[in-house]
Amino acid sequence: MKQDIDFNPLSSSYICKYMETSLNKYISETGFCSRREADGFIEQGRVTINETIAVKGNRVKEGDEVRLDGEKLKTKKVAVYLMLNKPKGITCTTDRKDKTNIVDFINHKSRIFPVGRLDKLSEGLLFLTNDGDIVNKILRAGNQHEKEYVVSVDKPVTPEFIKQLRSGVRILGTVTKPCFVKQESTDRFRIILVQGLNRQIRRMCEALGYSVRSLVRIRIMSITLAGLPPGKWRNFTTAEINKINEMLIDSSKTEHPSMDNMDE
Repeated sequence: MKQDIDFNPLSSSYICKYMETSLNKYISETGFCSRREADGFIEQGRVTINETIAVKGNRVKEGDEVRLDGEKLKTKKVAVYLMLNKPKGITCTTDRKDKTNIVDFINHKSRIFPVGRLDKLSEGLLFLTNDGDIVNKILRAGNQHEKEYVVSVDKPVTPEFIKQLRSGVRILGTVTKPCFVKQESTDRFRIILVQGLNRQIRRMCEALGYSVRSLVRIRIMSITLAGLPPGKWRNFTTAEINKINEMLIDSSKTEHPSMDNMDE
């Protein structure tokens, strides 16, 4: 891949001048969608390059015109990185047919999408961006990025319950990875995950005979909810952007993320 990039990765503003890049990467970096979603659009025959229907593996050169469903896509000029304290009732989807979609809730002027998910009943920290590249880096399961949660359940927490959560629980045909778990009160515990199976914490609790009453994600990597009220969002600070940049230096971005990654 050849490209002239005059920006510092993860800086708050940059301009990309493409000489040649993969089609799915080009689409994701317009802020339209993630790279994985771009592959789906390409497979559906919805993408054209210079009026020719594109196929997976196509590359885009400077001056090429890329369209999705007839709409011309342009490389974004400004990277947007937001954090939201998601309240209950908001769905992590960009589908505006869903009246509870997160895009309308944020109502940002740029076209952004969530990095991973929290289910509709869950609360807490969520990243949103128009940078498909950072999405792939963060979501790659092999990158071992921590997510921390505080969870309340429907009955008293026992030492055996904590021990089983720590050592691994069989869900979805596999055993969850060992993780940090600490009891916080009679019916509440703190848990740190480095994987993100679909509805992982809820499924782990259900497998052990518990139901989750509340689930709040309080940290992703080095970023916490501190000072961010429920339902509010803000831009990343320069220091936060730089810190995440440091943490992602060795992250793989060559494979697509799992649909399950960054779920709770």
